[in-house]
Amino acid sequence: MSLRDTAEAILKGNTVMLARAITLCESQKPLDRKNAEKLLTQLLPHTGRSLRVGITGSPGVGKSTFIDVLGKHLTGMKKKIAVLAIDPSSEKTKGSILGDKTRMEELSRDELAFIRPSATGRSLGGVAEKTREAILLCEAAGFDIILIETVGVGQSETAVRNMVDFFLLLQLAGAGDELQGIKKGIMEMADAVVITKADGENEKRARLAQVEFQQALHLFQTSDSGWAPKVLTASSTERKGIAEVWKLVEEFFSVANSRGFLEKNRELQNLRWFHESVEQQFRDKILRTKKGADKIQRFEKKIKAVKIIPSVAAAEVVQSLLPRR
Repeated sequence: MSLRDTAEAILKGNTVMLARAITLCESQKPLDRKNAEKLLTQLLPHTGRSLRVGITGSPGVGKSTFIDVLGKHLTGMKKKIAVLAIDPSSEKTKGSILGDKTRMEELSRDELAFIRPSATGRSLGGVAEKTREAILLCEAAGFDIILIETVGVGQSETAVRNMVDFFLLLQLAGAGDELQGIKKGIMEMADAVVITKADGENEKRARLAQVEFQQALHLFQTSDSGWAPKVLTASSTERKGIAEVWKLVEEFFSVANSRGFLEKNRELQNLRWFHESVEQQFRDKILRTKKGADKIQRFEKKIKAVKIIPSVAAAEVVQSLLPRR
């Protein structure tokens, strides 16, 4: 299909073409990259209308199960939702299992839902290299809500904060995580914290953790959105607290919209995306040129021989490739 036909199919909500378009964006081939840029440019006027929600938490906290239940709650409200699930790539093989969809059994069968697993690739911070592009494509396809599930590796899961409107942190009770509340990092970026697996014998511990986390959140400065983060408890297996979590998200959007925060925040996010892209493309361009590759290879030998500090070598490479005044 031509790019124009592909764009029209996506605008009509064709999820097969949507999946192919995301694959096109993730491709490393130069021609695919150019076509992806053309496709996104065509679709850009039809983006920006969804609610973007990032969901993170340590491994074992139950992110996929929580999203499965939350997603069903949203489709029950006749909302079209897209889930972008990020899976870690192996440092050795560069492969990825992409198994998040198998843990969302109910949602994966829902006609109002679209689930797309993606590998992190070279990207850090719990998201994939082309997550932002995937968000735009899903918005063009008419999805009301986009849920982004991060890898879940701990305090470094902050990159997603720069591409969503609402940042939800899932935590476990009794796992020692309560102490993290006094540290600056992922906690101060959260718009809400949900203590998961609040059922059975763990329910009492979840309530205690809720109080501790709420006290910890008071240590942080108020967000520019004017929103004061709150802590809730939920049980995915018993379907408890899910409706309350989404009601809280809706309250956030009401407050943020009234202050004009969402529009301003997305403008800042797009500028950050621009600057990151400039840095990435400069880096890629240097590595692709023969002169750049030769310089890097020469300095690699010096580094191995312990004749130069890596940071100094990097500075000399950049300086040598800059145009002379």
